[in-house]
Amino acid sequence: MDNKVLVVVGAGPGVGASVARKFGREGYDVALIARSPEPLERLGSELQGAGITTGWTPVDITDAEALTSAISRFGQHLGHIDALHFNPSAFRQRDPLHLTAEELLEDLHVGVGALLTAVQAAKPSMPSGSRVTVTGSMAADAPSPAACSLGVQKAALRNLVLSLDRTLAPEGIRAMSLTVNGTLAPDTPFAADRVADAIYAAATTSDSDWRAEVPYNG
Repeated sequence: MDNKVLVVVGAGPGVGASVARKFGREGYDVALIARSPEPLERLGSELQGAGITTGWTPVDITDAEALTSAISRFGQHLGHIDALHFNPSAFRQRDPLHLTAEELLEDLHVGVGALLTAVQAAKPSMPSGSRVTVTGSMAADAPSPAACSLGVQKAALRNLVLSLDRTLAPEGIRAMSLTVNGTLAPDTPFAADRVADAIYAAATTSDSDWRAEVPYNG
């Protein structure tokens, strides 16, 4: 049988890369999407070197046409998409008295709107049993005023995932946000690899025990 397929949107060097490695070790083929070509190629080559079948394409995820095209190509080429992980967010050092409405909308496009594009593009290739997972954050509940758009992104992202889960559930597809209640840091319970393990564990939960939001407390 063909391996299952994971698409990672926002495959950066932290949680995105760790999710790709974890699912790859569990037997998934991996497709990577990120904006910067050089780091993306390094990650893809690393995964291939570890024996994980991997493809990648650099895309500006705020370009809906380009993101849709990339995910659709992966689905058509690989035949199916069994897991879609959404990782990106925009960090902007602006408090609410200096953040402009235009900047807030720009950040929401990166951290929330692109999820809609990704799911809509992947959906035709997702069989029953597929999963949508996202990297959530404690910023949804305890935002930092110094970078307030991140909290807005993460709160909106969690809300969107709840709607996606209810919408997709009748077709056997589930969506989940892992709320990371801590600061990502190596050699701690909040190391990227440990967060990735938690995302994989949540993604492989049965429908009867499914939760659309899963807290990760380290």
